[in-house]
Amino acid sequence: MTSSSPPIIIIGAGMAGLSCATWLHRAGRPVLVLEAADGVGGRVRTDLTPEGFRLDRGFQVLQTNYPEARRLFDYGALKLRAFRSGAVIRMPDGQETTLENPLQRPLAAFSALASPIGTLPDKLRILSLVRHVLKYKPEELLARPATDTLTFLQRYGWSEQMINSFFKPFFGGVFLDRELTAASNFFEFVFQQFVTGEAAVPALGMQQLPEQLAARLPAGTVQLNAPVAAIVDGSQVRLSSGKVVEASAIVLATDGLTTLRLLAGRSGNPADAVSTEAASFPTAARITTCTYFATSGGHSPGRNDKLLRLNASSHALAHNVAFPADVSGDYAPAGRSLISVSTHGERSLSEAELTAGVREELAAWFGPAARQWQHLRSYRIAAALPVYLAGQPVRQPLKLAERLYRCGDWAAYPSLNAALATGREVAEMIAKG
Repeated sequence: MTSSSPPIIIIGAGMAGLSCATWLHRAGRPVLVLEAADGVGGRVRTDLTPEGFRLDRGFQVLQTNYPEARRLFDYGALKLRAFRSGAVIRMPDGQETTLENPLQRPLAAFSALASPIGTLPDKLRILSLVRHVLKYKPEELLARPATDTLTFLQRYGWSEQMINSFFKPFFGGVFLDRELTAASNFFEFVFQQFVTGEAAVPALGMQQLPEQLAARLPAGTVQLNAPVAAIVDGSQVRLSSGKVVEASAIVLATDGLTTLRLLAGRSGNPADAVSTEAASFPTAARITTCTYFATSGGHSPGRNDKLLRLNASSHALAHNVAFPADVSGDYAPAGRSLISVSTHGERSLSEAELTAGVREELAAWFGPAARQWQHLRSYRIAAALPVYLAGQPVRQPLKLAERLYRCGDWAAYPSLNAALATGREVAEMIAKG
């Protein structure tokens, strides 16, 4: 390819699109990334409020042992700040217990054995599962035969009390699905990541991840506020503005529904038609709402212990609570605390009703002062994670037609690792072609 050849156009500057652009740039290929939004990152965005709070759009963490993340990111430059490995679990009767990862904090094993959550055999099964997942590479776990996670846990032998008080609150929060319908091979992969790595955030918020990748690309590579209207003739992209851009190849790095819309409206040579198998892939998504509050005093309701709070009550609105500024002080202005509350699933409540309901639960949890916490912002994320069920392939076809590709966790499994991996794989396909 000559320097005057049209660029490879990537539609979408989320994590998959930026991964693809990064690897193509390293391979010496010209790239143009078109992004409809006003910033890079897709679902990984951080807003800075006038008061100085950093609000991630939905509670998110980076699993530091993700293979693809370790390939791409400069962890030192991100100034990662890690949560402690474990959680404080609020039982339905209002009692609290703390579970910590005994592999990372050996002394915590004694308190874990004394915890009212689960029986002694339940806790020994945790160690058994740890040994099991450590025998495999991440990709080997994802390739294992699968059932749904709940059935996997029941067959493994855990008691219903252990499942309801630990696995459903914790992994239900990870999957945004308290019923644990996610494929069990994905559960094994995620469990391994919690055992071998840390859950961390960049000091200045999760958007530092896409910003770091975008900063490595040549100036002008990423064009923001540039929504794509259609793909034309398999070698052109028409923007909503009417502008048409030539492409040597096109990569769809968008969510499932946007990808299907662009494919449905695609015009061109019938010989380049997208196969039914390649074009049909899951578009169902998990919903979550993240509600942020702030305190005015210097004392953190999270006691600066850097532990996630989980609610074992299945009927709660506040499914999990985090204190990001306890982990990284840059998330809040001096003397203020930041509270992130996640509510999973669809709720027939207005934002005001949900906020009021969450306040009452927080008051029961953290005391009546919670009713006075300042409500900063709420984010309802309708397509937070793709649904990934047993029987779905770990990788959908990434090449759709001649010179047309897709990447993203929508074509794989719901994970930052999958977004980065599919972006790299598409870049390798194009570079080899």
